[in-house]
Amino acid sequence: MSSAAFIIALFEFVLLIFSLSVHECSHAWMASRLGDQTARLEGRVTLNPMYHIDPVGTLLFPAIIIFGPFIGMSMFSGALVGWAKPTPVISRNFRKIRRDENLVTLAGPASNLMLTAIALGMLIGIALVAPGGREIVLSTFEGGLLQGVGSGLQAVVLLGVLAIEINISLFFFNLLPIPPLDGSHLLRNLLPYNAVQTYDRIPLWVSWLLMILVGGFILRLLIGPSMAVVYFVLTRV
Repeated sequence: MSSAAFIIALFEFVLLIFSLSVHECSHAWMASRLGDQTARLEGRVTLNPMYHIDPVGTLLFPAIIIFGPFIGMSMFSGALVGWAKPTPVISRNFRKIRRDENLVTLAGPASNLMLTAIALGMLIGIALVAPGGREIVLSTFEGGLLQGVGSGLQAVVLLGVLAIEINISLFFFNLLPIPPLDGSHLLRNLLPYNAVQTYDRIPLWVSWLLMILVGGFILRLLIGPSMAVVYFVLTRV
């Protein structure tokens, strides 16, 4: 693969780590707002990745996805996903436990939607203001880098496109009802007591298989149409 492809892969890796940090910081911030200061006391209300990194979910797993194609290995093709160190939450500190647990859980995926919206707004601004901006944005979104474009502007547009792809992937990935993802906490709060006991006993290896096999399939179904909607918006600018 070309050096440009490797640079794009590095951009993806850095953006993914940043997006995961925002995701976990949002969980911690919401928990703090709702009365549980556990995460805040552990320094988790921060965008510093050092407080959120999980060796497997933040580094190894994403590295396999992003850099695997350079050595002929592909996983979760089309989906850039991972996870960070879980945010500690003590539910008894909430006034309305089930409601507040759900709000804390949803804060993470909501932050990924927020980052998607910010990146989309930035691309729309470039398309409207920069000379030839619309062509640069659409070409980059389609996977091509235009010749003769300033490296700074091209890098910003590329970062915006990758940020959208990564955060849409993280949004859907985290809402999968597979332990220990955010979606599993939402589902758990809907289940009756006996079902919760069974759900909590799902082995970790089963969760891994579900994330890789079922999760990968579902993400491929959702991410393509979502990116198509974003592209449609950009074409109408």
